[in-house]
Amino acid sequence: MQTYAIILAAGQGTRMKSKLYKVLHPVCGKPMVKHVLEQTEALQAHPIVTIVGCGAEQVKDALGTRSLFVLQENQLGTAHAVLQAEEVLGCLEGITFVVCGDTPLITSETMSKLRDLHIRNQAKATVLTAIAKDPTGYGRVIRTQEGLVKKIVEHKDANSEERAIREINTGIYCFDNQLLFKYLKSVKNENTQGEYYLPDVIELMKADQLPIAAYIAEDFYETLGVNDRIALSKAEQIMQARILHRHMHNGVTIINPQQTVIGADVSIGEDTVIQPGCVLTGQTEIGKDCVIGPNTEIVDCKIGSYSVIKHSACYDSKVGEQVQIGPFAHLRPKSILADTIKIGNFVEIKASSLEYGSKVSHLSYIGDSEIGKNVNIGCGSITVNYDGKNKFKTVVQDNVFIGCNSNLIAPVTIGEGAFVAAGTTVTSDVPEKSLTIARIPQVDKPGYMK
Repeated sequence: MQTYAIILAAGQGTRMKSKLYKVLHPVCGKPMVKHVLEQTEALQAHPIVTIVGCGAEQVKDALGTRSLFVLQENQLGTAHAVLQAEEVLGCLEGITFVVCGDTPLITSETMSKLRDLHIRNQAKATVLTAIAKDPTGYGRVIRTQEGLVKKIVEHKDANSEERAIREINTGIYCFDNQLLFKYLKSVKNENTQGEYYLPDVIELMKADQLPIAAYIAEDFYETLGVNDRIALSKAEQIMQARILHRHMHNGVTIINPQQTVIGADVSIGEDTVIQPGCVLTGQTEIGKDCVIGPNTEIVDCKIGSYSVIKHSACYDSKVGEQVQIGPFAHLRPKSILADTIKIGNFVEIKASSLEYGSKVSHLSYIGDSEIGKNVNIGCGSITVNYDGKNKFKTVVQDNVFIGCNSNLIAPVTIGEGAFVAAGTTVTSDVPEKSLTIARIPQVDKPGYMK
């Protein structure tokens, strides 16, 4: 049976007390609504329609072409929001999920079980419920003596007996698509908030004796709605635990999970060890048998197998196999390191490529450069790439030795096999296999200090 989905993402989110639109607040490095979209995509739902309101353009930018979008100009309640999708979905036959954009912990597995129950019971609507320790603020699920769904009552409208019920409505549903839009048009706003509630569709269907089912989620926290910074922190904590457990189940050693942060899209190979204090985010890929950390940040990098990175920061770069980085090194964006490279302590690499076997071991800056194979760059050497207005390239060919405290004034090329003596400032191209020395002559004055 064809499946569709509606993601509710139009609310302002005032309790977040933020200029950032609520559903765009990140959980493990990714906007909440994007987590929801990805789990919905895993159900093979198509099309997916996201209902947007305030901050609509930012949400569209975050989700791109993976969703269709419909604007809810005035936030008049969840039923009103869903009704905005009628022109896209109203005439289609099949099952429609309604999911909240602020529930980043929901999984496709749970939604699939919800759909299976819906189909198995030949229901016209099926509610995802959960058992809450403290149900305050949630809509309560009222069941018949036979255990069927009788109605759903919002917390504000519930009486004391109804508020004592711990089974809550998570705000996630399956509907017969055409019946959903039929009954949405009959929903009234006769409640304390003056809003059109989506759960009222359930009551209208029950009045017409249509079968309504409910599936209780196995994990309450999977249905957690994020409405403030406290819930955002809780969602981050739960998802981070999921991510860490997944990597450990897949053969990654994480020495101290409580001191490790790994983003949702990071991949790590078997037998890699993650030391405490590491933050790995973005589209980072780490190979097998690596040692990362301690206290290392890696963002949007590809790290080859058997590499070691300690006490360092790496951004938007590509690192080969058997590479050593750190301690206290900095890979800035667009750096490319081939296999067996060594980048030592207090070295900064920026928008540069280094070929097989080269070394920059201490206290150096390599920027906008092409470094060949088996090059040794001595301590304190600098590629002088910026004149205050423009950037220039330095090319160091294979098998070059750069002595300590050398300045390479770009644009400049150091020829293959050349030797640049320590303390040299290179201002013009160096021929291959030559020795270059540029120093002020030493002057000694015996007895001067007496």
